[in-house]
Amino acid sequence: MKVCVLTLGCKVNKYESDSLLNIFKKQGCEITETLEKADVYVVNTCAVTGEAEKKSRQMLAKCKKLNANAKIYVCGCAAQHNWQQFLGKAALIKGVSGKNKIASLEEGVRLDDVPKEYEQEEFALQTRTRAYIKVQDGCDNFCSYCIIPYLRGRSRSRDVNSIIDEVKNLGSDIKEIVLTGINLSDFKIDGKLGLLPLLEKLDKFNLRMRLSSMEEVIADEEFIKGLSRLKNFCPHFHLSLQSGCDSVLKRMNRRYTAAEFKNTCQLIRKYFPSASITTDVIVGFPGESEEEFNQTKQFIEQVAFSGLHIFPYSHREGTVASKQKDLDFQIKKARAEQLKELDKTLRRRFIEQNKSGKVLIEEIENGKSYGFTENYIKCEIDAICKVGDIVEVNITGTDGQLAKANLV
Repeated sequence: MKVCVLTLGCKVNKYESDSLLNIFKKQGCEITETLEKADVYVVNTCAVTGEAEKKSRQMLAKCKKLNANAKIYVCGCAAQHNWQQFLGKAALIKGVSGKNKIASLEEGVRLDDVPKEYEQEEFALQTRTRAYIKVQDGCDNFCSYCIIPYLRGRSRSRDVNSIIDEVKNLGSDIKEIVLTGINLSDFKIDGKLGLLPLLEKLDKFNLRMRLSSMEEVIADEEFIKGLSRLKNFCPHFHLSLQSGCDSVLKRMNRRYTAAEFKNTCQLIRKYFPSASITTDVIVGFPGESEEEFNQTKQFIEQVAFSGLHIFPYSHREGTVASKQKDLDFQIKKARAEQLKELDKTLRRRFIEQNKSGKVLIEEIENGKSYGFTENYIKCEIDAICKVGDIVEVNITGTDGQLAKANLV
């Protein structure tokens, strides 16, 4: 039996899909995560935006087109949010919890209650040089635009020993780990914030370490200074901004000011001068005026991020922001385009500021090697290297997105 597991959305979803792949593999199934003809499709859905839900529904249609007789199983946030949208299209509908049970190939609607404690999963199947390790689930922040806390539930943390066991069991091909969670900054050990102590424990494994994302509130000087002492920590910080305007941040229920966020970025650069700092920005939040948008744009230029993830505001029924009047789509589109142009400038500028780095080789194509530096610059190396090797390079130029590099 051939099983195809398809993932939409975040890195947490990707980890959970890889956990399912591992279970199916142990059952003797042929497995793939590429959209191709299969006997069974598992679609792990996303609901962070309306567009993400639409893509989730479209993925089912694509599966059906490849094999009309295939069984389709749906799970994830879109199914948790609105399971009715998949009725008649999927043999099994599950939500965000109990995804591992999909491997038993039951049918029907099987929505479990969101657990109050961390739900232990099968270790993820790791097939690349970089391994994602899920350590946390859920979120307590309740930002006014976000539906995820209502779907994923309250914040809960994975047992440290389980995390260490998974890292111990990684194959020798893995050279880098990325810790991920719905709100990674809220990872706790014995009820106390524990992200730094966890990284200190993992540092002994001599694997490059990254954080998938981080909230500004955790990044005080003690935390950043502690990270700087780790020999294997990669200085790429993805800090979610969402807006650079205090009045919008307040309406979003974000718990910092623009000045506090900027101070955090300066603190990071104090200890990591070559750090990459990337961020998320929502444009067209309800009531966002032209002046408020321009404040955000100016703030982004001042902080000089190395890259932006730009999202036009998406109305999510059930959130606080959904009760407010949405802005015209064309306004949101125009503002997103402005930030996309700024993003191109910022990415080019950051690459040009870097002259060297250590690259983890991830793929070879047309006689060239590709991978990322410690501070997450994707490099094209004019040489054939071995996948999994970490090589020193000089950065010689850029096309704006990709750095051109030569081996030292």
